[in-house]
Amino acid sequence: MSLVDPGAAAGIAITTTHRRRLREVWRSAGWPYQDLVEVELLAAGLLSRERDAAGRETMRVTDAGLHVLAQTLNTNRAVRDEHEALVARVAREMQRAGRVVWRGLSLRARVGEGEEASWAMAMPDVYSIRHTTVEDYVEPVVHEIKVRRADLLSDLRRPAKGEAYRWLSGECWYVIRQGIAQPEEIPEVYGVLLARPDGGLDVARPAPKRGMK
Repeated sequence: MSLVDPGAAAGIAITTTHRRRLREVWRSAGWPYQDLVEVELLAAGLLSRERDAAGRETMRVTDAGLHVLAQTLNTNRAVRDEHEALVARVAREMQRAGRVVWRGLSLRARVGEGEEASWAMAMPDVYSIRHTTVEDYVEPVVHEIKVRRADLLSDLRRPAKGEAYRWLSGECWYVIRQGIAQPEEIPEVYGVLLARPDGGLDVARPAPKRGMK
């Protein structure tokens, strides 16, 4: 679903920052920020200025602004649904391979080295282990699912998150919707699976295997 650009007539491209501000104003008492984001939203007709009986100025989301919020909500919901469908697909494939699978499992992981080391919580989309009672044969694997390019790039800008996933697993994979990125854009410490529109999963690059500490 594509969003209309209500700021086009005012020469303003409505960005995620603008949409976030609209949500903040909608949820708040509407006190003005008096910054450039607010100026652009006013110029685009998504906010309006109002004064109460005491002369205090507040911001109100206009009908056009509400339309943008509704479109954003629907788009985000569609992305979440697509993400969850791909998570379920990967989980099923791991189960068919005879592995024990968890979705959204919160795990404690060590990040950093030496005096800089610390503990962090990690929640991989799919975490699986071999069906065995022998610790040395468990072979934990992490699959992180991305259906939007912006989400993938945001992840890659957070090296501690990836480090936590690798600490928890002997293999770490990115599963990406076909077309949002090229495999070479993803660091070689990760394997890459491409999710085809027809439901298939193609190995674009195997995940390096590493021993567990």
